[in-house]
Amino acid sequence: MTEQGVRWSAEQVLALAPDAASREAGSRLGAAGPWSETGSSADGTVWGLCKGGGSGPYRTAVDTTDAAGLACTCSCPSRKVPCKHALGLLLLWAEGGGAVPRGEPPAWAVRWREGRGERAAERRTTGAGGSSSGSADPAAARRRAERRAERITAGATELEQRLADLLRGGLAAAEQAGYELWEETAARMVDAQAPGLAARVRELGAIPGSGPGWPVRLLEECALLHLLDQGWLGRERLPQELAATVRTRVGLPGAAEGPPVRDRWLVLAQYDTADAKLTTRRIWLYGTASRRTALLLSYGAAGRAPELALPVGLALDAEVSAYPGHAGGAGRVALGERFAPPAPTRARPEGVTTAGAAARYGEALRADPWLESVPVTLEGVVPVPDGDSWQLADADEDTALPLAPAARSRPGLWRLVALSGGAPVKVFGECGHRGFTPLTAWPREEGEAVPLF
Repeated sequence: MTEQGVRWSAEQVLALAPDAASREAGSRLGAAGPWSETGSSADGTVWGLCKGGGSGPYRTAVDTTDAAGLACTCSCPSRKVPCKHALGLLLLWAEGGGAVPRGEPPAWAVRWREGRGERAAERRTTGAGGSSSGSADPAAARRRAERRAERITAGATELEQRLADLLRGGLAAAEQAGYELWEETAARMVDAQAPGLAARVRELGAIPGSGPGWPVRLLEECALLHLLDQGWLGRERLPQELAATVRTRVGLPGAAEGPPVRDRWLVLAQYDTADAKLTTRRIWLYGTASRRTALLLSYGAAGRAPELALPVGLALDAEVSAYPGHAGGAGRVALGERFAPPAPTRARPEGVTTAGAAARYGEALRADPWLESVPVTLEGVVPVPDGDSWQLADADEDTALPLAPAARSRPGLWRLVALSGGAPVKVFGECGHRGFTPLTAWPREEGEAVPLF
């Protein structure tokens, strides 16, 4: 950070890791042994040379004051952002002491930082001066939107017929048909330019034969898909906010058109999910003044981490604008102007009881019936075993929330148990019909955020 700032903690650094392997490898490089010519400057640049498997060391530099998040460079061949060398360098810097002394950056680090500044200036100039030349013909845009709506309507109508055929033939036939039937149906939805419908059809294909009770789960998901189809076909009769949610769920893109909201946004959690084509990074924010929870999404090509990375537990002075179609509580936003780099804060999100969290999810479903979960902070809960599972029990009330099945198999569960030690903790996570997924925790009194994902 700058001279007036403070160093990040090791937990905040490791929260930036794109995956568990990078986190483990970066931790091994967080010692002085492989590093030489390390240093940090007053402008927030941290640099060093890391011994690798090649003929020469890897040049690694990090800009810790970038208001957009983490910016780093490394001469290693890794495509991950940040790579293990950047993580190791930041861990070494976070320790303090003399391992990363204050000094003047080498020429190669200066060139990298200056180049970033020049590219940022070019983007600002292009954005300010290119709006008129890049504007599309409104009439042509309207015709394209109408043609796409017609294709989606045709796809939704066909999907309704396929769902009716499935139910008429019996759910047992779905297990015999295999995944090819669902993939062919999903491809038809892609042709109809309805990627949201295609994604839900592919999810249906993974349910048959997936374990005890799969016919019930398949019937539930078919009902939700039928509801989405009917929502699209009757969208003109829906309330405006629900119609916007239906368009989003079907897969129509929308711009962040909400008025900019400036706040000090506490970074609650950050984690990645990946499929064969895309890596999606979810960053949860909490406005310390507005008391609003918001979601940032960032994307990277398959095998590559998204560029945007924000350290968990720090606060970012910035503006965000809301996307339409998220009335159910997801609160997706676009990050706008940043006024300062991420900085430490004592602020914590407001918490609710486990009963309050379940009620919040129920209320959100009225606005968005397809909502998987809502962000929520639990105030004063204790992780306790429940047979073969775990639950978060209120310290002051006789209620609890079960952990989601996926959360029970992650190392973060044991970090949460260790942090609690039987005492109440504050936990942020996602609450949905599968249970609660803890993402970040704080000791009840004092202490820094501990990422759990």
